[in-house]
Amino acid sequence: MSVTQRIVTTMAAKNEAFFKQMGARIAQARKERGLTQEQLAEQLGVSQQALAHYEVGRIGVASAMLPRFAELLDVSFDELLVGQPSIRIPGKRGPASRLEQQIARVSQLPKASQKAVMQVLDAMIAQHAA
Repeated sequence: MSVTQRIVTTMAAKNEAFFKQMGARIAQARKERGLTQEQLAEQLGVSQQALAHYEVGRIGVASAMLPRFAELLDVSFDELLVGQPSIRIPGKRGPASRLEQQIARVSQLPKASQKAVMQVLDAMIAQHAA
């Protein structure tokens, strides 16, 4: 197998994995919103079979459809594409800072873990305020 063939094969495998993962996120978001495949497919203007193929990654979602998926599923592009919600502060342009992203992740932790993080932060702030 030539170098070019290996590169093409590797890229195809990565694309397939990407579309399978994105399809799983689409299916999960659809279910979380209580939508059936038929309902979402109708809103997208595609057949239920096409949506089923998107959700299992047999067919890649066209980039032109991504804004509509994000809108209907009430998710950000980041969440749809890579599984991480984008964090935006109202009035602020650009991506969230690393600290803002970490705060968003902490807010997803169980309450007991959030409390432990807050105690550590409080201790650090008190130490540096003195």
